[in-house]
Amino acid sequence: MSEKIAVVPGSFDPITKGHLDIIGRAADVFDIVYVAVLNNSAKHPLFSIDERIALIAEVTKDFSNIRIESSSGLLIDYAKEKNAKAIVRGLRAVSDFEYEMQITSMNRVLDENIETFFIMTKNQYSFLSSSIVKEVAKYGGNVGELVPAVVDQALKDKFKMN
Repeated sequence: MSEKIAVVPGSFDPITKGHLDIIGRAADVFDIVYVAVLNNSAKHPLFSIDERIALIAEVTKDFSNIRIESSSGLLIDYAKEKNAKAIVRGLRAVSDFEYEMQITSMNRVLDENIETFFIMTKNQYSFLSSSIVKEVAKYGGNVGELVPAVVDQALKDKFKMN
């Protein structure tokens, strides 16, 4: 029997406890989970790809079935390359659904053999986004409850430098 492989994509700039919730739950269901750090050309990242990969590696080190890589091409091509049968996406609120439905529909046109699974985030993370975390951290607000400690420190260090 072949391994059940999934991809959890995102910009993860930075990774939050909401992201970790989705990644951890995917890791409980799938044999191998690739966390694909995507380079979104529409966004101006605070952390480099290498910094994001290092932070994700640190906060997921207790999971034996997680692999972290970056990708700059089409997600569906990356999933095919990894022999993934699933893409796992987190949904925070109804407002996420329309966008996610468009992406999923396009991915299905590109390869109907790769399914998309949506995991509803836990209620305490339903408002959480990397953008909000960065905005609060930029002005010295406490984001320690929203991100792992290593990410909280990385944000403090990054904004001290700027």
